[in-house]
Amino acid sequence: MHGTAFNFNADAARRGKELRARIRSGELKRHTSGLADDLVQGNLVVLPAADAHDFLLYCQRNPKPCPVISVGEVGDPSLPLLGNNIDLRTDLPRYRVWRDGELVDECEDVSAVWRQDLVSFVIGCSFSFEWAMRTEGIPVRHVEEDCNVSMYRTSIETHPAGAFGGPMVVSMRPLVAADAIRAVQITSRFPAVHGAPIHIGDPAQIGISDLSQPDYGDAVNVLPHELPVFWACGVTPQAALKRARPAFCITHAPGSMLITDLLNHQLASN
Repeated sequence: MHGTAFNFNADAARRGKELRARIRSGELKRHTSGLADDLVQGNLVVLPAADAHDFLLYCQRNPKPCPVISVGEVGDPSLPLLGNNIDLRTDLPRYRVWRDGELVDECEDVSAVWRQDLVSFVIGCSFSFEWAMRTEGIPVRHVEEDCNVSMYRTSIETHPAGAFGGPMVVSMRPLVAADAIRAVQITSRFPAVHGAPIHIGDPAQIGISDLSQPDYGDAVNVLPHELPVFWACGVTPQAALKRARPAFCITHAPGSMLITDLLNHQLASN
C-alpha cells in the first residue's frame, strides 16, 4: 500500500462512510462537487498490474495533474489508508470502463468487471482546494451554479512514461483579479491536490479555443470583469490512457469522485 498514513477524525470518518454508503446503495448518483466540502476526494485509475509501473512513473513525472495520494494492493478494492470500508467497485457515483484505449461503458458499479490483477491509483482532486478557497470567502462558480467543473484539453504536453503521455487537462474557475491572486496563494499550499494554477488569463495561450465548450464537465458563466484561472486536472490520466491504449482500465467519470475519510487540511503543506 502506497501513501502516507493519516489519523482519521471520528466525525470525518462517519460522514465519509455515510456518503459512500449512499452512493453504494444507488441513492446518491450526482457529481460529488460540493459534497462534504472538508473531506478529501480523489480521481480513480485502475489498471492491470502489468501497466501499473509505467503509470506510476507517468504520475511521478507529472505531479501537477497526477498527484498520487494512494496506490492499492494488487486485486484489492479497499484503500484503508484513505478510509474505513472503502470499496472501489461500488463507492463512486459513476465509472468509466475502457478497453484498448476506447471508452466502452459508463456505469454505477464495476464489480462485474473487477479482476484480481488490478492495481488502483487515487489521484488528488481540485475539489479539496476548492474547500480552502471557499473557506477564505472566494466564490467557486460551478458550485454556485450546482454543476460540474469545466475541464479542457490543452496544448501542454505531459512528460511521457512508457506508453503513457498526451495533453494536460485543466479545470477552470472564473475569478476577479484580487481573488485570483489570493487563490494562487491558497492553492499553492495543496500540492497533493494540484497546487497553484498553471495559467491565468487568455485560454488561447494554452490551446483552448472556446471556454463555452469544455471537453469534460459543464460550461459556467465567465463575466466580463473576470479572469479564467486554470489548474492542472486529474482527468489528465484519461487522456494518457487513450494514448497508451491499455487492454483494460477503469476510471471515475469526470466529476464523480471517491469520497475519503480524510480532512482536506491533512493534505496541506506547512
